[in-house]
Amino acid sequence: MRTVLAVLLIAFSYVSLADVQGVRLWHAPDSSRLVFDLNTGADHKIFPLSSPNRLVIDIDNSKMLDSLKNLDLDVGPVKKMRWAMRDHKDLRIVLDLREAVDAKSFPLSPNKQYGHRLVVDLVPKSDSFKPLEITQPVIDATQAESMKRDIIVAIDAGHGGEDPGAIGHGGIYEKRVVLAIAKKLEALLKKEKGFTPKLIRTGDYYIGLRERTQKARKSNADLFISIHADAFSSHRASGSSVFALSQRGATSEAARWLADKENSSDLIGGVGGVSLDDKEDLLAGVLLDLSMTASLSVSLDLGQMVLNSMGGVAKLHKRRVEQAGFAVLKSPDIPSLLIETGFLSNPGEARKLKTSSYQSQMAAAIHKGIKRYFMQFPPPGTYLASIKNKSDRIREYVIAPGDTLSVIAQRHSVSMSTLKQLNGLKNSIIRVGQVIKVPAS
Repeated sequence: MRTVLAVLLIAFSYVSLADVQGVRLWHAPDSSRLVFDLNTGADHKIFPLSSPNRLVIDIDNSKMLDSLKNLDLDVGPVKKMRWAMRDHKDLRIVLDLREAVDAKSFPLSPNKQYGHRLVVDLVPKSDSFKPLEITQPVIDATQAESMKRDIIVAIDAGHGGEDPGAIGHGGIYEKRVVLAIAKKLEALLKKEKGFTPKLIRTGDYYIGLRERTQKARKSNADLFISIHADAFSSHRASGSSVFALSQRGATSEAARWLADKENSSDLIGGVGGVSLDDKEDLLAGVLLDLSMTASLSVSLDLGQMVLNSMGGVAKLHKRRVEQAGFAVLKSPDIPSLLIETGFLSNPGEARKLKTSSYQSQMAAAIHKGIKRYFMQFPPPGTYLASIKNKSDRIREYVIAPGDTLSVIAQRHSVSMSTLKQLNGLKNSIIRVGQVIKVPAS
């Protein structure tokens, strides 16, 4: 009997042993995240040590199988990692730190992509590792038009870091495709006078859905765009889509499926759910509803222009803007769009989406739709609004001998850049007899 009991105890001990099968380290602008892959759940605790700064991670009944050789320790607060066994059964991991950190840890249950995980987030306490601050653009006071503010477009590349998003045909990762498109869109908007783009995610790291909209709000964004490239259960699904928020559910089964899938991103990253309507009194609820209705109207109109523009370079999944309950779109004061650039589960679209040339075409199409909308409906107080006010009162002018664009601009109290924009001129070259538009006196 004693022999049987001993065997059972040994077997139980073996089964409950938690192997650390892999370790990943992700760096964001304001924090770092360690993720330990485990073959089963395990109890743990963390505590800091000073002089020098260290963080100790104890995992009960576990052992280390990973070599820890492929971690990026050149940046961020961790300069070295080491481990050892305690009492021949517990694993102790020590992080040698460049500076003191605020640390928090939590376990994650298995999902479709990962098994058991232990997550440790590190936020440096000093100013040497500052959060990414999004500030208003610097205003050039030398020109009257430049006194008007830029239209700020917050560009969100979906997923990132521990959350790869869809993994499509040929092993292509959604998080990499959409970041490339987002950076190309940022570059195009930077060249456009009157626009200031702000990337929500600048590298391969995870940001929670709530934090994405918070970053957009801190930047005083006029528009929030979240870029994605999804996958579906069937490889036949294809085409680009644009989504706005639905306050009454999805407009189609496909939209509902996509919304549920994207909203689960926070479960992958370990962040709690998003709720916009809890603990609100009646007045706040009414104001929130009015604000969201106004931003939703802009989202639908702007989204349709973006979708029409995307139709010039890609097949469209639907020809109208769809609506669904995407959590990342639930910002009541910012017009918000979620753009699905294509289906990575479709072999043909996956091949195109992983090429830089097609990513550039997609970014250009999105840029064209954004510009077209704001040229027609610029927010008050912006540079484009001042241009439109002048363009609403224009007349035609015939170029005479001796005229130059700079002389004409001075004569009509307008900048050369305004004249170029009004007339679609790429340079300052004009010819006698040419008819151009100028602001009326």
